[in-house]
Amino acid sequence: MATQNSEIEMDHQQRNHRARTTGYNISRSNVNENPGICAYILTAISIILIVATLPFSLVFCIKVVQEYERAVIFRLGRLVRGGAKGPDQPNRSDQSPNDSVSGIFFIIPCIDTYCKVDLRTVSFDVPPQEILSRDSVTVAVDAVVYYRISNATIAISNVEDYGHSTRLLAATTLRNVLGTKNLSEILSERESISHVMQASLDEATDPWGVKVERVEIKDVRLPVQLQRAMAAEAEATREARAKVIAAEGEQRASRALKEASEVLSDSSSALQLRYLQTLGSIATEKNSTIVFPIPLELFRGLLKK
Repeated sequence: MATQNSEIEMDHQQRNHRARTTGYNISRSNVNENPGICAYILTAISIILIVATLPFSLVFCIKVVQEYERAVIFRLGRLVRGGAKGPDQPNRSDQSPNDSVSGIFFIIPCIDTYCKVDLRTVSFDVPPQEILSRDSVTVAVDAVVYYRISNATIAISNVEDYGHSTRLLAATTLRNVLGTKNLSEILSERESISHVMQASLDEATDPWGVKVERVEIKDVRLPVQLQRAMAAEAEATREARAKVIAAEGEQRASRALKEASEVLSDSSSALQLRYLQTLGSIATEKNSTIVFPIPLELFRGLLKK
């Protein structure tokens, strides 16, 4: 448990460091800043109006978010201390320590505004990209990306539209990654390309509070002429392989026939048995005419006389 807590704390520190260098600083809410007398006056007036219009003002003061949502509250344009509001979930970097189990939170009308952020995993299709590979082949590739919001506060404060920005970055990353690959690598190494894209997108979107969970290459479309050329090349390769296999079969058959002829030449009776077997196999086919070779050894005695 201690190791897990230390890892969570280290991850939180890394995100805070990235936020300081790229956008909103989460730790800034811990610094006591004087909001000014105008802010105090507006806050006091709002509280007086809430008390004066009770219980009707509770309709505008009490808000509820779902289990999968978080609310980022701004008071007079400044982010409210404590992070996003919502149902308590352990091990979340954007969670306030004072959050309750329920999704109820309180706002002050007229001076507070809030934005809801959905924490569920979102998927989108990357439009087909015309990419020139490293070996100068034009291919059209499309992919699908799965991401979720890991920090609602940063997602609202650091980027105007995290969904649209993630889509544009995914399309650019797809072109950049596949532009360094050959056509054979694009067709055979989809899994490794997906992992490289996922790591690159996750690192780039981390300052936005976005966690890229998975990237998959959906389809690789080749030009029609290239498809025909590849099909002709594959067919020629198969025909060449078939000819090689046939030639190897003929070579093995000729060796077997040579060995068989050597065995038959050593014994004349073996040759006679082979003639009888051939005659029996021909007779089973119900042929009207049978041509049967007669060995010359049968006439050798008559020729001597």
